[in-house]
Amino acid sequence: MSVRGPVRAERVVTSGTFTLDGETSEADNNVWVVGDDEEVLVVDAAHDAEAIHRAVAGRRVTAVVCTHAHDDHIAAAPALSLLAGAPVLLHPADHELWLRTHPSRKPDGELSDGLVLPVAGIELRVLHTPGHTWGSCSLYAPFLDAVFTGDTLFHGGPGATGRPCSDRATVEASVRTRLLTLPGVTVVHTGHGPDTTIAAERPNVPAA
Repeated sequence: MSVRGPVRAERVVTSGTFTLDGETSEADNNVWVVGDDEEVLVVDAAHDAEAIHRAVAGRRVTAVVCTHAHDDHIAAAPALSLLAGAPVLLHPADHELWLRTHPSRKPDGELSDGLVLPVAGIELRVLHTPGHTWGSCSLYAPFLDAVFTGDTLFHGGPGATGRPCSDRATVEASVRTRLLTLPGVTVVHTGHGPDTTIAAERPNVPAA
């Protein structure tokens, strides 16, 4: 019987640009490869499909999951899907945003609140956490004591708003009701920058 190695979350940092509403800036993104030595799930295929595919290192990819559809988080999703033979999954509320980046290629499947995504013998549960975008989702992995939040929650508090597809009160409510209710030891794997924990972020979110 082969030894598959521990289930884990591996960070791959890719770099490129983020463009929205006519403004472009440089961005370093966290791409998360979650699984074991045989199969993985990719969270947010940002910028560089080849770099992500190298990190996958021949393992079977069960899905390419998009926490939201800002272009820096999905730019490499179709190419990675082709390289890995894996479906791209996105919440339908972000389809309009997706089409701004990939007008001729739709996602392969939909994320929904409560959906369970199995990989390497564990489960990731989809939490719909709108506010940064209307379709923003987080992925909670109890086995790993971890949650993958995209741009909904960072080290220091909720993600940025102020764009037409976002709303400050909504993202704060999502963080309070869907994320801060998780165990305090839960590690928050973010879309940009360093990790944090649920306990560390509770003082950084305004009360209702």
